[in-house]
Amino acid sequence: MLVTVDAAGRAVKVQGDPAHPVTQGFLCGKVAKYLDRVYAPERILYPLKRKLGAPKGPQPHGREHEAFERVSWDEALEAIAARLKAIAARHGPESILPYSYAGTMGVLGYGSMDRRFFFRLGASQLDRTICSEAGGVAWNLVYGKKLGTPPEDFRLAKLVLAWGANIHGNNAHLWPMIEQARRNGARLIVIDPYRTRTAALADWHIAIRPGTDVALALGMMHVILNEGLEDRAYIAGMTHGVEQLAERAREYTPERVAHWTGMSAAEVERLARSYATTQPAALRMNYGVQRCENGGTAARAIAMLPALVGAWKYRGGGGQLSTSGAFAWNKREVERPELALASPLGRAARVVNMSALGRALTELGTRGRENEGIGEPEALDWTADGPAVHALFVYNSNPGAVAPNQNAVRRGLARPDLFTVVHDLFFNDTTDYADYILPATTFLEHTDIQGAYGHYFVQLSNQAIAPLGEARSNVWLFGQLAQRMGFSEACFRETAEEMTGQALGLGPDGHSTNPGMEHITLDALREKGHMPVAFHRDPEEQPFLPYTSLPLSTPTGKIEFYSETLAAQGLDPLPAFVPPAESRWGGEAKRYPLEFLGRKADNYMNSTFANLDGHRKMEAKTRHRLEMHPEDARARGIESGDEVRVWNDRGELTLTALVNGKVPAGVVAGHMDWAKMHAGGSNQNVLTSERLTDLGAAATFYSVLVEVEKAGEPVN
Repeated sequence: MLVTVDAAGRAVKVQGDPAHPVTQGFLCGKVAKYLDRVYAPERILYPLKRKLGAPKGPQPHGREHEAFERVSWDEALEAIAARLKAIAARHGPESILPYSYAGTMGVLGYGSMDRRFFFRLGASQLDRTICSEAGGVAWNLVYGKKLGTPPEDFRLAKLVLAWGANIHGNNAHLWPMIEQARRNGARLIVIDPYRTRTAALADWHIAIRPGTDVALALGMMHVILNEGLEDRAYIAGMTHGVEQLAERAREYTPERVAHWTGMSAAEVERLARSYATTQPAALRMNYGVQRCENGGTAARAIAMLPALVGAWKYRGGGGQLSTSGAFAWNKREVERPELALASPLGRAARVVNMSALGRALTELGTRGRENEGIGEPEALDWTADGPAVHALFVYNSNPGAVAPNQNAVRRGLARPDLFTVVHDLFFNDTTDYADYILPATTFLEHTDIQGAYGHYFVQLSNQAIAPLGEARSNVWLFGQLAQRMGFSEACFRETAEEMTGQALGLGPDGHSTNPGMEHITLDALREKGHMPVAFHRDPEEQPFLPYTSLPLSTPTGKIEFYSETLAAQGLDPLPAFVPPAESRWGGEAKRYPLEFLGRKADNYMNSTFANLDGHRKMEAKTRHRLEMHPEDARARGIESGDEVRVWNDRGELTLTALVNGKVPAGVVAGHMDWAKMHAGGSNQNVLTSERLTDLGAAATFYSVLVEVEKAGEPVN
């Protein structure tokens, strides 16, 4: 991305970099308006502390500042350090919990000085599972490392299978490759319960029921193996466990799969044959697939399909979930986990799963409290050992909006004994509960180094403008706070440039020592802006074909249909369809017969951008709407424009009905927004549970049962 800065130091234009082989000179609709975010009049530009007596809790949007007063950075840092010291002394350092995710995605902004700080403090460590963990674990069980078809090569595909991937809406730089492939005769098939932008443009949209992806993948395998459409030579040379997989797939006849998915048996057969007999066939799977109770198994089963048909052998074939495995950052040097040994604990701290934040804030330290509400797991490996959380430090995230089981999260955030610090750009659903708010930088205001999960280019993100007001980066904040805490280690005084060199693993000659980055120097990155990883330097001369040579980073060194890792853990080493408990097949479906899809808005990034007028206008057609199938609306006497109540045992939400048929019968959908932007002060996560996925212990945002009624008209 290129930034034009005027003589006064103000950014006046952002545009795509035409020299970048993937982004090709254009930006997505979200980032094209990024200066609206940088220069928003409501941006927080100075440290704030809660006024004495100002209660914690939801504040009207636009009036949040009334509960806070401006303080200096010195005052804020000294007060925060003193409070953290006191909490650690009284309750133990594990009573302090960081909460962050990918609000800043550079290597340094995402996790560097902050990790050092919390390791050295002895604070609880956060298991960052909320987005991609289940799918990542699943892919690695099959292939050992997250690699995939280069996005530039999708233009060569003859069939593109988009599985849970809204490419046109949320993968904008891949879409031109898809269009080029289609101009050359390729077909686009989309598998998604919701009629996304991509589905509306597809040659075939398959609207399967939520949580049935495992069944469909196994049904495709059944047809492929039964009809001899597999690539036997590739399987023999590159894979492990096909005999066991074939035995399992025999159970998944097209008729059985049709019953679960809502497809016809003929459609299951047609899909399998089209995929297996068209090469190159490129599979684009995205992370929505893994946000169900069986989401890890779903991602794992889908990931096996390119291996079964030998699609990896062909340029333009194969598949992609994430390319992040190509970026071998020297994370140990950047994060310094050994600092935990110098903490008061003298050991690694306990780990708290971010996808169960509500329970962490309300149950840790209580021991033995029973869970309530539908969908709560009876045998979840959740421990209440250790102290209660008495301090929460939030950055790069807005858990008040994005964390599941919102009412439980709010109960925890509202505890009078919980000390909360938030580092952010705007007042939001989490800052409503903060004791201190610290102003954060945008990515235009700090330097960072970037990998990717959709391409193979290392990128240097140069600081384009000075920070507005007194905004400060994560690196600066946690370095300064460490010094206020009395941490004497020299690593807390290192600069972003020094840490960038550490991330690259620069050797004495200035070249990276990281695998696949040995040709990269910091000077070359400064000059070029982006550089490919080693195997992608000459794509025309030497195209990158993932998973076509051995060994791989799996226990057998091969692609694993049969997982030796899961077998060693006493788990099912083969994929199997287990209907989600919170689905139409679950025991609570009689009370709550509708499956709720809490969709992400096309023009927000989770909750980022959701407060900006320009982005909200782009979402106007679906914002605060409940999308319904005509059959479900008719059964409840609901028409478009009616106010409706959506509820389950965890909470309720008032929305406006939009009867448009974009979801199958039995499914309803709502879009992510800030809770404070809703009339009732809640968003879709008031309905979601803290049940975790089968692999990766991630969030299950798409395994949710609800009932719907016209507002004010109870269902009999």
